[in-house]
Amino acid sequence: MSPDSRPAEFLAPDSIGFLHAPVATLVLSERMVLRANAMVERVFGWRPEEIEGKSMRLLYPGQTDFEQIGARAQRAFASDDICRDERLMRRKNGQIVWMEGRGRTLDRGDPFRLAVWTYVPLEEVESDGPETLTAAEKMVAKYLVNGFTSKEIAQTLARSPRTIEAHRANMMRKMRARNASELVRSLLNMQGE
Repeated sequence: MSPDSRPAEFLAPDSIGFLHAPVATLVLSERMVLRANAMVERVFGWRPEEIEGKSMRLLYPGQTDFEQIGARAQRAFASDDICRDERLMRRKNGQIVWMEGRGRTLDRGDPFRLAVWTYVPLEEVESDGPETLTAAEKMVAKYLVNGFTSKEIAQTLARSPRTIEAHRANMMRKMRARNASELVRSLLNMQGE
């Protein structure tokens, strides 16, 4: 019987805290999953044992997302051992969702050597003001960053092209983007404080 399958009263408090934390938590080394807690299944659809030993690439929509977010985290860790951002991530069923990621490196000199990350779908995070993206805007953004045109997004989401253009215009205003490429760049680089 593995320690994780024993009743909670037989586990050390730190093990209970990790295994049953109310947010998806991963312990990573060189962006490989060493440990995953129970909430990973609820948030991503993967049972902990299915994802342990695998690359974090599994949780990103594409290789570019994986590389850009890794580079962004590395830059953030250069100035602090904790970072927070928002990013697109992929569930086991292929669904792309906005996630808030919070990470802490245990070695700022080599930030990917050992780190702990937590993930919460953004629909579960309280809005911090009127200028945050709406659920509909986030849905449109998922397609924009993957190169879809407004017409293609409208067809995929069974919406009118004018509705998609309205969401896109609102996102541009909120993110102070002057054109579509700036909007996509802002969406990909979206970070919290």
